[in-house]
Amino acid sequence: MNQPIGVIDSGVGGLTVAQEILRQLPNENICYLGDTLRCPYGPRDTEQVKEFTMDMTNYLLEHDIKLLVIACNTATAAALQYIREHVAIPVVGVIQPGARAALKATKNNQIGVIGTEGTIKSQAYNSALDLLDHTIKVQTLACPKFAPVVESSEYKGSVAKKIVAQTLRPFKNSGVDTFVLGCTHYPLLQPIIENVLGSSVKVINPGLETASEVSMLLDYFSLRNVSGEKNQHRFFTTGSTKIFGGIARDWLDVPNLEVEYVKIGQGRF
Repeated sequence: MNQPIGVIDSGVGGLTVAQEILRQLPNENICYLGDTLRCPYGPRDTEQVKEFTMDMTNYLLEHDIKLLVIACNTATAAALQYIREHVAIPVVGVIQPGARAALKATKNNQIGVIGTEGTIKSQAYNSALDLLDHTIKVQTLACPKFAPVVESSEYKGSVAKKIVAQTLRPFKNSGVDTFVLGCTHYPLLQPIIENVLGSSVKVINPGLETASEVSMLLDYFSLRNVSGEKNQHRFFTTGSTKIFGGIARDWLDVPNLEVEYVKIGQGRF
């Protein structure tokens, strides 16, 4: 089964999930689509996020993907069940894996979650954690400035440091010992976030657990690539190939990485 694993995101954030899939599953092919033209998804209403997520899904289905990873917390919260009902392949989101990883890590049952406005408003992490353990206390915070900083490729600079420090002030002395990066853009800011929160707080990147779930499903559905054929990863974006490519090359160890521009949704044809 040398068909690719499809990975979709509102922009470049899903590369943090793709990176972990490539690390854990080096024999697999990745077909990634980032909808950077319509990013961010966080402020959008649920129906629009569903529509955009279906646009991306349909595009990758044309590339014969064998499994789909919705590597976007906002899209997972809004559209995971909807997409599962409309496609014939396994579909993985990032919220349940992130919640499981946080539960494993916490020592005092106090977990912080940051994400987009859409993810936080949906209370998807609150629900996921409550299903796992009713005693967990969850503190959430929307961070609408984080994803644009990453998308503009400024995630290593002084602007990012200032924005992160100001935004995360509510978590100082909060008692939280485990902190979930509830947006796949945020791991690109993880060194800054960890510095602001301090060494006593465990920061969770849901991408690690998501890749493990993908591995499990490949086994369960007998979808692993055992062909021995050379990996052929493909990366698509609806926005600037230059900006996307710069971040992708910085984040992923993929030789000769090229990015293709595509149109999806209205106006595609």
